[in-house]
Amino acid sequence: MFIPKLFEVTDFEEIRGFVEENAFGSIVTVHEGRPVATHLPFQFRRIGGEWMVTGHFAKANPQWKNIEGQEALVMIQGPHVYVSSSWYTHENVSTWNYQAVHLYGGVQLMDEKELEEELALLMRKYERHREKPVLWETLSEETKKQKNAVVGFKIKVNEIQAAYKLSQNRNSTDYRRVIEGLRNEGNVEAGRMATLMETKRSE
Repeated sequence: MFIPKLFEVTDFEEIRGFVEENAFGSIVTVHEGRPVATHLPFQFRRIGGEWMVTGHFAKANPQWKNIEGQEALVMIQGPHVYVSSSWYTHENVSTWNYQAVHLYGGVQLMDEKELEEELALLMRKYERHREKPVLWETLSEETKKQKNAVVGFKIKVNEIQAAYKLSQNRNSTDYRRVIEGLRNEGNVEAGRMATLMETKRSE
């Protein structure tokens, strides 16, 4: 990923938190000579002392069949918005603000025990706050058999690239005007970006 130095993020804990919060992304590998991608929920966690990206494919998805040993690219994206140059105090071009993380590493397929752990952790993450959580441990053996329809994988992360383009190249006045402009857009994504920019400027 091309990352201008001003927008580069290198703090591992910040990146890890971002991936956990924006955990639905894309995995890109090569299948039969062509790049292919699947959109999946991911987890970013330590396994045996190594940082891994984990997830699972539908078994009917052919992408997994030759994935073991390949280097994969996992792409995670946060909020992104159009930034109008009409919000600046001087004439300029419009642009796009965004957050993106790329994670690279070699792929290994999970065994049955690892897959069950993956599914249990994933369900716990998204169910634990609910009044009636649906957890792997409480599912019937019949329902658990549905794991046979998926294939788990883990990627040992060997490179991370992260870019947060949040109008850091603008002066304080224009930065504030961009936030105000985003607030006035009246949509959820613009509101998320405005809040993010306010948070980053106060750090």
